[in-house]
Amino acid sequence: MGKPQNKVKIKWTSEFAYAIGLITTDGSLSKDGRHIDLTSNDREQLENFLLCLKSKNKIGFKHKNHGSALRIQLGDVNFYKFLGGIGLMPNKTKIIQDVKVPKKYFFDFLRGHFDGDGSFYSYWDPRWKSSYMFYTVFISASKNHIQWIRESIKRILQIKGHITKSINNSVYQLKYAKAESLKLLPKLYYSKDVICLSRKRIKIEKALAIINQKIK
Repeated sequence: MGKPQNKVKIKWTSEFAYAIGLITTDGSLSKDGRHIDLTSNDREQLENFLLCLKSKNKIGFKHKNHGSALRIQLGDVNFYKFLGGIGLMPNKTKIIQDVKVPKKYFFDFLRGHFDGDGSFYSYWDPRWKSSYMFYTVFISASKNHIQWIRESIKRILQIKGHITKSINNSVYQLKYAKAESLKLLPKLYYSKDVICLSRKRIKIEKALAIINQKIK
């Protein structure tokens, strides 16, 4: 049998770190010690993932209880072992803690994390005239993991955010309001060329445009 082709090149770059962020949120590691699965309803998300890893794998379908979703499955023992070495594991959702990412690429990783499970929303606050609010949110079912993200951001940007957990929901949300988001977002989107989920970036740019108009 010939040598398996198209293996993932393990080298930290901004694109590689972004892909690790996606695996941390939307990915799963099988128990066979070989396969990594990324499932999403957003084709652009999967196309970005393949681009970042320079992979020629195909996008397929994964049948679920309520229909099907798009998926990519990679079979790569070395990459699987690498992921285990930086803090990922099978059934990681509630037990993942920190992920060993070089500080230089932390915000690339975080942008992948945000594109995987994060959200951004904005609204006009009815309590204050002309008060436009927005929040940048990171989500995880692991308390230790969300606390690690919070501490990592705080260490670099000196912003605190706040963590919430609803009674009826098993996930933790790390939220940054407008003032702190204005410090965080330029780190996530430090260039027009960074790889990202376009629909989320467009939503953020629209909110920032409203803020800029108010300043003027």
